[in-house]
Amino acid sequence: MARTPSNMIPLGTVAPTFNLLNTINDEYADLQKLKGSKGTVIMFICNHCPFVVHVNSQLVEIANNYAKKDIGFIAISSNDAKTYPQDGPKQMKIHAKEVGYPFPYLYDETQGVAKAYDAACTPDLYVFDAELKLVYRGQLDDSRPENGIPVTGNDLRHALDCLLKDEENITIQKPSIGCNIKWKN
Repeated sequence: MARTPSNMIPLGTVAPTFNLLNTINDEYADLQKLKGSKGTVIMFICNHCPFVVHVNSQLVEIANNYAKKDIGFIAISSNDAKTYPQDGPKQMKIHAKEVGYPFPYLYDETQGVAKAYDAACTPDLYVFDAELKLVYRGQLDDSRPENGIPVTGNDLRHALDCLLKDEENITIQKPSIGCNIKWKN
């Protein structure tokens, strides 16, 4: 299993805008339409990555809990579907239903959005405030497949709690570790 760390872009970075296909309903959706009124979590994930599979249920739980608090959640897959057909739009739709994603699952066919966010791996997580300024980037928690640490989502939950309380998150933000995004040649 390849272990690629996320790029830790500067806090305060404004979220790059996008308009991508939501594979769940086959409609295009943009960031302004999908963002939450108090904050937005943007997750670069995919169907097949063992690091994402390992945390899927926690992503669903966190999204279900924090959506009630006006936090928007957006998942994006940027993998090359020609090389990795299991990460293509049709399979994304099936996967989202099977896992129970309560958030849109967008397909970044050109990979331009992943490049704009400097995304490197799956999962790669970003938390933006109400003005779409970056307040957190990095890991869900310390759990990884086969390391024996339970999946809790503590790092992401803490970042969201700080955002909702309008408190600075002074906890060290650790890069996520996962499979590299499958870039087109």
